[in-house]
Amino acid sequence: MKFLHIALLCGNNSSKQTMSKVTILVFLTLLLFILTTLSSSLFSYYSLLKINEYKQLPPFAFDDSNEPERLPSSSVKNCDIFTGEWVPNPEAPYYTNTTCWEIHEHQNCMKYGRPDTEFTQWRWKPNDCELPIVNPFQFLEIVRGKSLAFVGDSIGRNHMQSMICLLSRVEWPIDVSYTDDFSFKRWKYSSYNFTMATFWTPYLVRAKQADSNGVLFNVYLDEFDEKWTTQIKEFDYVIINGGQWFFRPMVFYEKQKVVGCQYCALENVTHLNLNYGYRKAFKTAFKAISNLENFKGVTFLRTFAPSHFENGVWDKGGDCVRTKPFKSNETRLEGHNLELHMIQLEEFKIAKKEAIKRGLKFMLLDTTQAMLLRPDGHPSRYGHWPNENLTLYNDCVHWCLPGPIDTWSDFLLEMLKMEGMLGVLYIGPMAFTAY
Repeated sequence: MKFLHIALLCGNNSSKQTMSKVTILVFLTLLLFILTTLSSSLFSYYSLLKINEYKQLPPFAFDDSNEPERLPSSSVKNCDIFTGEWVPNPEAPYYTNTTCWEIHEHQNCMKYGRPDTEFTQWRWKPNDCELPIVNPFQFLEIVRGKSLAFVGDSIGRNHMQSMICLLSRVEWPIDVSYTDDFSFKRWKYSSYNFTMATFWTPYLVRAKQADSNGVLFNVYLDEFDEKWTTQIKEFDYVIINGGQWFFRPMVFYEKQKVVGCQYCALENVTHLNLNYGYRKAFKTAFKAISNLENFKGVTFLRTFAPSHFENGVWDKGGDCVRTKPFKSNETRLEGHNLELHMIQLEEFKIAKKEAIKRGLKFMLLDTTQAMLLRPDGHPSRYGHWPNENLTLYNDCVHWCLPGPIDTWSDFLLEMLKMEGMLGVLYIGPMAFTAY
């Protein structure tokens, strides 16, 4: 009985010890949960404070704040974000020529005396949904550890510089370029391990100057431009564009032989219109991407952005002096603008089918309609001082910074969110599935 009594006492002590351990374990678990929740809330609060600190972001820029960070807002998921109108945005601009150093001189409209500022205070409103203004914190988080290449003409560089200015509210990049050539710059956001680069290739294919004054170019329509095709394999996202250079005099080559020319006035050479060269160049560029070994990136075609010369062409006194956007019923896509846009859509659709077979993603960043409505967004003569001894024409091709081109980052962020989480993207008048 004595031993039984001792055993019972020991058993009771053991049970109490076990209960104490369980209680402590439960308490610690609850404490850890509370601390985790509290720290998460504090982090979210800190992020909001940071956003408010930089403050140029309007409230509607974070309409999707209650949803998972990488998901697009539900109203955008099934919406054609590329058809709509420009509406006033008094919260803009989100940077100025005094807060962003990465503005090309010829697009620094405020520095060079543009008297009006209303052109900076519009946002794109799709017909059937809201398109949030780009949240730079969210953008950098989504592209953390990734890389983005802008491939094409100087409008692509214009886009990259706009993005650098928008993201400067979070972090400035450092120059990690392999060359001093301004046309091939690389920038790295160290905190996010995110790299952006620009590859200047105005014809997307191999081309070289054919005369001493830089007017005539030989364009090899079936040959890759290795200045970019050998470099982009490492990139996670590639945005290609091309357009304005195809209005210049060109001699077209295929299989190393002259097949025709445009505005060249060469004897015994067939005249071919710009549609011929434009289509061939995009076909070759898409082929170059699809043929890259081990390339797993997403390719975006950023569509043609129309110029807005009025009362003359670029070298005959043409200018762009409007100060407000068009409404969608006040103008329409026509002539060369329509033809080039349709060629892009057609070649993109063909290339996308081939890309799918190879397990690649092609997406359409269709900025054409939105930019058609912005005759007020160009530098015109406000890209240099009026008394400078320069031979410069009115610039109705590039875009002032800040200005309408900033909206391209709004488009891009929504597409990145949809590409990353949904797999199916509705873009413009056609639906394309991202495989």
